[in-house]
Amino acid sequence: MVLIADILMAAGSFGAAIYCYVLSGRLKTFTTLETGMGGAIAVLSAQVDDMTRALEQARSAAHGSADGLKALTNRAESVAGRLELLVASLHGLPDPAAPSANVEAEPAEAARNLRFVRRRVARTDMEVAE
Repeated sequence: MVLIADILMAAGSFGAAIYCYVLSGRLKTFTTLETGMGGAIAVLSAQVDDMTRALEQARSAAHGSADGLKALTNRAESVAGRLELLVASLHGLPDPAAPSANVEAEPAEAARNLRFVRRRVARTDMEVAE
């Protein structure tokens, strides 16, 4: 009975040794940097670094654009304020279309509407052919 137990124990340990050897070989191929998952992880890590750098560049460009846009908006607001002041100051000026006090226009002339009439000149047949 002891002999059978020793044989089964040796067979189990031999099976565990074979299992560990096969597992070791699989782990080596899994972690190699050139062909296994290690290579894929290394490539993904490099891509993450590149994307991080690109994101930082985009962020700095966006901040620069936002600052420029703020400056232009402030400038536009100040110019709009000045234009409002100029327009407000124009309301106090006399109307240039109104007749001045020194020159009096004739009422008949002011009420008269001018009319322009166009007339076609009759052409001869030779002029039309040319």
